[in-house]
Amino acid sequence: MAQAKPDGGWRGSPDLWLNAAYDLLLEQGIDSVKILPLAQKLNLSRTSFYWFFKDHQQLLDALLSRWRDKNTGNFLKQCNAYAETLVEAVLNVNDLWFNSALFDSRFEFAVRSWALQSLAVLAEVQAADTARITALRGMFTRFGTDGLAADVRARTIYLTQIGYISMQTREDLSLRLSRIPDYVKVFTAQTASHRELERFYARHSLGEHKT
Repeated sequence: MAQAKPDGGWRGSPDLWLNAAYDLLLEQGIDSVKILPLAQKLNLSRTSFYWFFKDHQQLLDALLSRWRDKNTGNFLKQCNAYAETLVEAVLNVNDLWFNSALFDSRFEFAVRSWALQSLAVLAEVQAADTARITALRGMFTRFGTDGLAADVRARTIYLTQIGYISMQTREDLSLRLSRIPDYVKVFTAQTASHRELERFYARHSLGEHKT
């Protein structure tokens, strides 16, 4: 909830402060996420911060919570989304990498960089990795891939994408999309049908993509 000072001045809101913290984290790293720089960025008094957060740590906890809810939360949802085939299930997961509303890759990179400086954050990242790989493995198991094969395929999908993020790989969208059929074949040992690919491309506003 936004707050105004008794004299009519503006204090901001929890989301305003948190959004500014998010921006600084992505732009400059965790060392920049301090109360004074945030206040200067927002053109607010430093004391206004304490109307919404008990201390600096509570703000950092809120940042982690936002990352956890968005990136891991949506990751688990996509792994469990309705699919008629294993290929369709894998394409549901691939939606994450092409839709920043579902998965924020820059946020992921920033939090993983933050984890290099904090054992507590590292534990959060490791817990997220475990939960995500478990969800992927469960997805494969649901479609009849069991045991070690399910685990290896889950890790292949996950570590490939984390590699993209960690290396800050930048690819032309059309090039990356052109690789989707082959990625699917590597991940599933199955060939995606024209219909499955068309539905995937349509979700990303590409219409009739040449397959």
